[in-house]
Amino acid sequence: MTSREIRESFLAFFREHGHTIVPSAPVIPHGDPTLLFTNAGMNQFKDVFLGTGKRDYVRAADTQKCIRVSGKHNDLEEVGRDTYHHTFFEMLGNWSFGDYYKKEAIGWAWELLTGRWGLDPGRLYATVFETDDEAFALWKSATDIAPDHILRFGKKDNFWEMGDTGPCGPCSEIHIDLTGDGSGRGLVNRGDPRVMEIWNLVFIQNNRNPAGTLEPLPARHVDTGMGFERVCAVMQGKSSNYDTDVFMPVIDAVAARTGRPYTEEQDRVAMRVIADHVRMLTFAIADGAIPGNEGRGYVLRRILRRAARFGRTLGVKEPFIHDIAPAVVGTMGDVFPEIAAAEQHIRRVIRSEEEGFNATLDRGLEIFSSVLDRAGSSGTFPGDDAFRLYDTYGFPLDLTQLMASERGLTVDTSRFDALMEEQRARARRAEGAASAAGEAPPGAVFAGLPPSAFVGYESLEVEARVTGIIGGKYIALDRTPFYARSGGQVDDTGVIEGDAFAAEVIGIEKDGQKILHEVRLTRGALPAEGGGRVRARVSLTRRLDIQRNHSATHLVHEALRRVLGTHVHQQGSLVAPDRLRFDFPHFARITPEEIRRIEDMVNARIAEGIPVRTEVDLPITEARRIPNVKMFFGDRYGERVRVVFIDERYSVEFCGGTHVKNTGDIGLFKITAESSIASGVRRIEAVTGDGLRQYIEDQVRAAGALDGTIEALMREKEDLERQLGLPAPPRGGLPGGPLVVPQGPPTAEALELVAAAIRRREETAGALTKETAELRKGASRVRVREGSSAVAQLIASGVNVDGMLVVTGEVAAQTMDELKGLADALRARIPSGVGVLAAVIDGRPSLVCVVTDDLIAARGMEAGKIVGAVAAHIGGRGGGRAHLATAGGRDAAKLPDALRSVEGIVRGMPGR
Repeated sequence: MTSREIRESFLAFFREHGHTIVPSAPVIPHGDPTLLFTNAGMNQFKDVFLGTGKRDYVRAADTQKCIRVSGKHNDLEEVGRDTYHHTFFEMLGNWSFGDYYKKEAIGWAWELLTGRWGLDPGRLYATVFETDDEAFALWKSATDIAPDHILRFGKKDNFWEMGDTGPCGPCSEIHIDLTGDGSGRGLVNRGDPRVMEIWNLVFIQNNRNPAGTLEPLPARHVDTGMGFERVCAVMQGKSSNYDTDVFMPVIDAVAARTGRPYTEEQDRVAMRVIADHVRMLTFAIADGAIPGNEGRGYVLRRILRRAARFGRTLGVKEPFIHDIAPAVVGTMGDVFPEIAAAEQHIRRVIRSEEEGFNATLDRGLEIFSSVLDRAGSSGTFPGDDAFRLYDTYGFPLDLTQLMASERGLTVDTSRFDALMEEQRARARRAEGAASAAGEAPPGAVFAGLPPSAFVGYESLEVEARVTGIIGGKYIALDRTPFYARSGGQVDDTGVIEGDAFAAEVIGIEKDGQKILHEVRLTRGALPAEGGGRVRARVSLTRRLDIQRNHSATHLVHEALRRVLGTHVHQQGSLVAPDRLRFDFPHFARITPEEIRRIEDMVNARIAEGIPVRTEVDLPITEARRIPNVKMFFGDRYGERVRVVFIDERYSVEFCGGTHVKNTGDIGLFKITAESSIASGVRRIEAVTGDGLRQYIEDQVRAAGALDGTIEALMREKEDLERQLGLPAPPRGGLPGGPLVVPQGPPTAEALELVAAAIRRREETAGALTKETAELRKGASRVRVREGSSAVAQLIASGVNVDGMLVVTGEVAAQTMDELKGLADALRARIPSGVGVLAAVIDGRPSLVCVVTDDLIAARGMEAGKIVGAVAAHIGGRGGGRAHLATAGGRDAAKLPDALRSVEGIVRGMPGR
């Protein structure tokens, strides 16, 4: 059977047995901050097992994309070296949520393996938990397995737990004997690839409470997982997963790209590692991951750099990994269409990362080799050097460990860890110093406060009771309309007024449900203690501006995804009253055309006047199933969440921020800047509302500044034309005349008017800059020609020193290029000699020294040494080539002394 047939046969079998076939969850588990990657089929059903969610079905089956590269499932060092460990793999699984249990799970597993797929029962072993007599008996009664092939094992091998607490239960594993002689009984659960686990049946029947004791669950579940690549190897009669049709097309692509056959064992290992790693990168990037320096991003970076280094062992030095991704898409894109849709993005991301690392990889490898020479036979690779490779050359520690192990060395990880901790401590100190400047209240202050109710979604002005006064600058209230910064949205500001005082609210601090208002007193004195009544009022204009920008952020997020690709997701944001900022993964500059399309899409949604609605207190399990909902990895959501809808077909996001009631309230949207803030991360900045009005005013001022630049360039151009004796053309006016913007709210027409005015002025200034640059060159050439007569006079007054003509003098030059031109003319006119010319350029003394070729060859004279010695007299230094060198200084008054020193310096030169 081909791998496609095996996958479909599994799903068809469980479809026949009443299971709903569900799609694979992404390998990026958005909304679950406990996981870097989806590492098992059960991840998407965790809420069901925890009793916090449910599905519309009680039986399910799927093929789940999984990544395991960290934690207890880290088999990275085995990848490519053994036959069955991978960073990315598929897990075929079936589940029962309070429906069938052990009897059916065991019976169906046996039926599929031996009945449908025809595996030899004599080669299969079943393991059960040592006290699970029920499963032991069912294997005997529900299957025809040989009784001595049913084995009991302890907790380590046959008891599954989600975590330290929570759902758990015994499991039953199915292993296959690949020894060929039936001698595998003693190798079960011994880590020997000749007897390999292919299917794990987990029976979730207990809950481990915080005291560590087991309690029965009200509903019992089944969770099974079969290693797809492993069962393909068994079904196709291969001794290695890598020899199946799952991997061979990718390995063939590696062999073709590197020009190396898949024959030598060392090359085979490298090709298997690369094939595995490209699969992992392809699926992770397609689901939204991007290489970076932290968390999941750093895992991708480690894997990619590991693959790049294996490419070096195959003789490939240029970026090549991106060329293998299409082979992965070709073999799996029909089953997982998301990788086909993202193929070009995947290739761009991988290539960009390869190019970045290639710049330092070769130098890092040189450093590694030099350390090996020093390490000798010590058996240890120094931790200091491992840290240097990591910190300076981007070598992940596990890459250095891999390379060291190939040479019989172990890395001193304790020293490496110590240096890493020192670096983290320095970063923490720097962060602490920065945060201290903000004087945020210590956590202990919050400890004695009661919670505050946030009512700012509905009301911007409320009466409240003071529950605490801290340090004369913080007020706590029982209820507050003030939003505390979160999710990129900044604090509200406003006022709090009591009978005896008034205070400006300048910031908000929050710890869970406890809220402090940082205030600046404007009238009276703060009460000594709480209990009094006050009126709290949010600055309306500022809040409205913030709301416009926050709703616009949601609109632009979706527009970016539609224009640039679904890999775009929020990696950081700022929602302020005057602007918004949005950071996202993307590996190319956003073109002007793309910016225009994004702006048009956002402004179209604004013009539609779409109602913005929120649903609050939604169970997170229900909210996650809303079509197209956006969640963000790393955000810790509670059991109930708030969701903001701007047309269910357009933008749906988990969000606790404040928003307009209708997109028409935003007014107009304009992107003001686009930039790169890190490798693979772009940033856009934009404005709406009052920020847009300020943007237009800034552009009007910029146009005025450009008018001043154009006026100055015109005057310089006219002056240069007079110097060169050129006829002066009639002088034109400023392009388009003075910029006048209509009064009133910002409009699209006003934006276009300003943009066109800026564009015309930039074009005019650019053209004038080029024209004046050419005129400057012409004027400079004229001055050099005119200066040649002065050079001739200097040559005539030169001094003979031991058969060498030494020429010195001060000349008129406005640029260093002119001074060098005169020096070149001097050098061309003397058959053998040294010349030093001086000029004051922009108020600073400058020198040029020239030496003829015969003196360089016969006497070793060097212009750089001579000009350096001369420059010391004017408080400067210089250097250059043997035939021409330049210098600058600080004291122009000393130029005559410097020139008088030349003859003595030349006389004192060695070899004269």
